[in-house]
Amino acid sequence: MSTLVQYVAGKTFFHRLDPRSKIIFMLLITGVIFVVQSIWVAGVVLLTMILLWFMAGLPFSVLKGLGKAMIGIMVFLFAVQALLYPGETILIQPIIPHFVPLIGGMGRIALEGVMFALLLSLRLLAMIIVLPVVSMTTPVHIFALGLVRMGLPYSLAYTTTTALNLIPILQSEANVIVDAQRLRGLQVFEKGKFLDKLKAYPSLITPLVIGAMRRAQLIAVAMDSRAFGATKERTYIQDIEMHTMDWTFIALSVLYVGLATIANYLIA
Repeated sequence: MSTLVQYVAGKTFFHRLDPRSKIIFMLLITGVIFVVQSIWVAGVVLLTMILLWFMAGLPFSVLKGLGKAMIGIMVFLFAVQALLYPGETILIQPIIPHFVPLIGGMGRIALEGVMFALLLSLRLLAMIIVLPVVSMTTPVHIFALGLVRMGLPYSLAYTTTTALNLIPILQSEANVIVDAQRLRGLQVFEKGKFLDKLKAYPSLITPLVIGAMRRAQLIAVAMDSRAFGATKERTYIQDIEMHTMDWTFIALSVLYVGLATIANYLIA
């Protein structure tokens, strides 16, 4: 998770875009992902996000790890939708053989449920990729400045970017806690069963939450010592400006979303 919000330096066109154009792009793509009901359109949107990932020069290892992390969720979606989604095209019926007492002959898998699970998986993957494409190509302070220039109060923008900055820090602290437990002979996170891992999580979460509360208190003291919020007007060392490339990218994003929406209603 930490790598999904850490800035990856680069000189691609996506790195050079104004953060406002990337934020607008992210909102447009997120909106069309919620609207799309066609598997083909959802697949095209996902392929577009993957293509944009490589065009932005982002690490393939991160994308691969993201896909692995989503396998469990997708398997769950397929299991639930295949079993519970109402459909007329039956693939398997019954799931439980008739000779099983009491529950024999129950359960069925419909084609419509499998297709709906596939649609949800494509939409979920596309949505998961959108945020890293923006966050990993934009420095956090520039991202915050883009939010402010779009009308968001600086206090909210600062809160958002601070939360993003804390994710890799908390991940690092969690790794330190796990390493400390390994030194004490605790190997449940590597070799333990699922229930054993659940029982061991309080030993990880408790010090992590305490450390996060202490860090939040230090941030609050640092903000007060610098008179955070004392003035309504704020100046910035580095400013941003929209260029022709940014307006062109926004126009192409709107066109892409419009075509995807039209194709969705024509195909669905």
